[in-house]
Amino acid sequence: MAVIWQKTQRGTQYEVRAAGQTRRLYTNGVFHSQYNPNRQLTGNVWDLLSLPSFFLEAHQIRRVLVLGVGGGAVIRQLLNWYPRVEIVGVELDSTHISISKRFFGLNHKRVCLIEANAISWLKSYRGVAFDIVIDDLFGDVNGEPERVITANADWVKELAGNLSPHGMLVMNFTESKDYRSNAVFHDKVLQKKFKMVYRFTTPLYENNMAVMLQTPCKTNQWRKRILAVPELNSEYRLNQDKIKLRKIAG
Repeated sequence: MAVIWQKTQRGTQYEVRAAGQTRRLYTNGVFHSQYNPNRQLTGNVWDLLSLPSFFLEAHQIRRVLVLGVGGGAVIRQLLNWYPRVEIVGVELDSTHISISKRFFGLNHKRVCLIEANAISWLKSYRGVAFDIVIDDLFGDVNGEPERVITANADWVKELAGNLSPHGMLVMNFTESKDYRSNAVFHDKVLQKKFKMVYRFTTPLYENNMAVMLQTPCKTNQWRKRILAVPELNSEYRLNQDKIKLRKIAG
């Protein structure tokens, strides 16, 4: 892929690379986002963050919170699928916000991007609840992505406390041990709140997505909703071998 933009600021190196219409964001060598405006799916790990949205009915998805925007691939997908959704994205890195607007199309009237520490921002947030909360909070250590906060009971309850009654929580983990330490598997209050938990993976990467539902939904209903979207139907069929899911609880 050709480098079409790069910048080094305060010791951090940013690159946007392109192949045809596809755009990729790398920060300190870590692959943060991929998006192609002519495709519904990335064929990559970001599909594991966006496709769980189909566990809810389309009319239930009005407000989404994304913690850790990167280039905003997930936000672009959700905007395509849910024409009435409003999305709040919280991102610490001001350069990522600039890149997401310039190269990933997030300069959009239904998107509010906030430059802030997502952890502090959420703890002080007292606004309207969200139908989906996506925790994709990662930094980089020696060129490798690393979660910036563990999924302990305090943090997962903070996330869960900002969900609407039917809302769902999606959390990204790059290590299986981090996924297994998720408080939803150990805390009785969280287990009572979330009626069903799914695990999304892909053979392409080691990422594990924990998808936590307050309202149970079976996988056949989830697939049926995806296939009912004409623009998404054929792409999902082509990419479904890259999307693995398994019910963990419920």
